[in-house]
Amino acid sequence: MYDKVIASKEYIENILNIKPRVGIILGSGLGDLVHVIEDKQYINYSEIPHFPQSTVKGHAGRLVAGRIKGVDVLCMEGRFHFYEGYTMKEVTYPVYVFKMLGIKNIIVTNACGGINTDFEPGTLMIIKDFINLMGTNPLVGPNDERFGPRFPDMSEPYNLKFIQLAKEVADAHHIAYKEGVYAGFMGPYYETAAEIVMIKRHGADAVGMSTVPETIVANYLGMEVLGISCITNMATGIQEMKHSHERVVEMAKKASVNLCTWVENLIGAM
Repeated sequence: MYDKVIASKEYIENILNIKPRVGIILGSGLGDLVHVIEDKQYINYSEIPHFPQSTVKGHAGRLVAGRIKGVDVLCMEGRFHFYEGYTMKEVTYPVYVFKMLGIKNIIVTNACGGINTDFEPGTLMIIKDFINLMGTNPLVGPNDERFGPRFPDMSEPYNLKFIQLAKEVADAHHIAYKEGVYAGFMGPYYETAAEIVMIKRHGADAVGMSTVPETIVANYLGMEVLGISCITNMATGIQEMKHSHERVVEMAKKASVNLCTWVENLIGAM
């Protein structure tokens, strides 16, 4: 895997005009952030050696490089999910590539369901911790010490300094937000009412089908992570209407205006 990651890294490095300092992973319907990137360069996932391909609606399937507030960034416009049939190593492969490119800070975003009844669709949530309910994790298997340690620490999966900075930036730009714990559920179905009751008892405020694997690997690689969720719907048993991916993407697009302003100014302050 190390050789594959290096091959991907070298391909991207030979194309880019920048040396990215911040990596960004965009969730379903949250692709509008690329509009604030200046001097854009695009690289389709299909062009990159060994890179997986995105199959989910709302995920464009390309890297976008450029500058936000003068900071060199590399953005994933479309991520990979365990439920698509990828291995966990494939799901998190781009994070390894980000690290080899010299990226130290990573912002992960997602569209997810709200469990905390103080939330409503459109709420933006700073992720303060995660619960892994996917039944496995991307570090299972032989460990390559060139990437990271066999037993990485997860006591601060989301960097406390970045969380505080996110609060300050949100307050300065009058962006409403909540804080909460994100539960990663395997999917690809929307959870049952009984599962939501269980997940709530575990202490989760929101539930989704991504983010946790990338967070684990980023910490393993020694990167600093900030996570922001967009609550696009309330979870099963809390909202009365049935779920649909189209509605999730639609709500994410509406909320992305505030998210874009938030992330743009966050990066400028990092």
